[in-house]
Amino acid sequence: MPPPLEDDEREHDERVRGEFTRQAEPFARVIGAADEILERVADAVDARAGDQVLDVCCGPGLVAARLARDAGSVVGVDLTPAMLDLARRRVEDAGLSNASFEAARAEALPFDDATFDVVVSRLAIHHLLDPDPALQEMARVLRPGARLVVADVCTSEDPDEAALHNALEVLRDPSHTRMLPESELLARVRALGRGGEVCARFRQSRRFADWIAITGDAGRGRALHPVLSRLARLGETAGIGLRLEADEPCFDHSWVIVKAEA
Repeated sequence: MPPPLEDDEREHDERVRGEFTRQAEPFARVIGAADEILERVADAVDARAGDQVLDVCCGPGLVAARLARDAGSVVGVDLTPAMLDLARRRVEDAGLSNASFEAARAEALPFDDATFDVVVSRLAIHHLLDPDPALQEMARVLRPGARLVVADVCTSEDPDEAALHNALEVLRDPSHTRMLPESELLARVRALGRGGEVCARFRQSRRFADWIAITGDAGRGRALHPVLSRLARLGETAGIGLRLEADEPCFDHSWVIVKAEA
């Protein structure tokens, strides 16, 4: 039985559920269009016939559905029921019978030790109050010799750039906590005692309109557009290459995929 939640944990969980209940459909539509990122994650996971895979913070089931094509079975967990509904619908529409989904906190996974051959998590770390308990849970449910794959957008190694970048992300989505610099993400994975290496780095160009559309809240876009535009005109890149293209703020998200096998 996990310990009772602290007030800040309970408040953050409610914030996440609220944001991603509204974001579920636009998130699935916009993020789902980035097929090349999904394939990069699938390549890192390298799911094999017979593998039992856990997708932590599975969202609308994009990763789970992709991996179910290769793995023996996939279980997805997420905090938000609306996301789980989309995930179930996705695998059903795809005719996949080896994927299932349930509600759970990443920090308290409802599985026995050494249950899975692969644990994967994409775009989750920057929504956690503290990544370490969730990473420790992911390691706990892995079998010996199993694979852990963590994919997330990372921020600048420069503290000032990282602070500004994360502030902008929080203004867009208050369930955002902190994108980590690559060095910190890698160090936190290695602290699990299973090794860990960066197996992929790549940039994703983002346009302001798509970035805001995911939130399902046009009002945030109206408030943030002049902020990002002004920063770009002043030459402030926020460590993400912030710039104007035809008067629209644009920037680059830096993805990192860390893989540990031990």
